[in-house]
Amino acid sequence: MAMTAGELERLIREAFPDAEVKIEDLAGDGNHYRATVISAAFRGRTRLQQHQMVYRALGGRMGDELHALALRTLTPAGEEN
Repeated sequence: MAMTAGELERLIREAFPDAEVKIEDLAGDGNHYRATVISAAFRGRTRLQQHQMVYRALGGRMGDELHALALRTLTPAGEEN
């Protein structure tokens, strides 16, 4: 079963209430998205740690409801580790 962009955004916002989230459906199939997430929670974390934080927010839906997610994470200051 596919995931809607709205559901993906909701899950991310629940985990990162301060986040600015931009979701793009790359293939129009509800399985391939690009997400840009800007949150202060990423400050001082490596890019790998930031991405792991987002994947945890998805609660195991990666590989099941969500096939592919191109992910870009930043802090509000635009830092990208």
